Amino acid sequence: MLIAVAGNIGSGKTTLTRLLANYYKWEPHFEDADSNPYINDFYEDMQRWSFNLQVSFLKERFQNMFEIRESGKDVILDRTIYEDAYIFAPNLHSMGLMPTRDFDNYFELFKLISSLIQAPDLLIYLRASVPTLVNQIQARGRKYEDSIRLDYLKRLNERYEAWIDKYNMGKLLIIDVDKTNFIEKQEDLSSVISKIDAEFNGLFK
Repeated sequence: MLIAVAGNIGSGKTTLTRLLANYYKWEPHFEDADSNPYINDFYEDMQRWSFNLQVSFLKERFQNMFEIRESGKDVILDRTIYEDAYIFAPNLHSMGLMPTRDFDNYFELFKLISSLIQAPDLLIYLRASVPTLVNQIQARGRKYEDSIRLDYLKRLNERYEAWIDKYNMGKLLIIDVDKTNFIEKQEDLSSVISKIDAEFNGLFK
């Protein structure tokens, strides 16, 4: 079984992935953005490094999803391959930070790769407003994120909502992070767990 946690930068994906992995005894797979060889260059010059960064993430996520399905284990995944293709890369293209030629090349590669993998059994989407994202980004203190612009986060949120509105590849659970503090409140985490249990039992609607 594969469970995936999706959401904008700073929405709490890594934290929720860790908490759920501990509770359900799932094997967690975390996004390791810090070690990406292009991440620092990208935030310094998005137009120059956007294509390199997105292809690098695409390669890593494809490898992870392939290995997860082959392992036969119950796994929870921090961010999905679909977010890169439907949110981050199109956003860079629309902002003029990825040339059309590069974007078209990237998306054709994604379509080929995505035909070889199976979607998550359950997608947990963390919905968060821009102020909440900013507060959580500042709290974790990653230096390369200091230059993230508010309009960038806003555009990403709009694309996430559009993607989630049409998502039909499997079960979907939406968590409102503005109203659900699963990091600090045990009762909020318990509420999330109850909704996941209900989803697995076919009761959640």
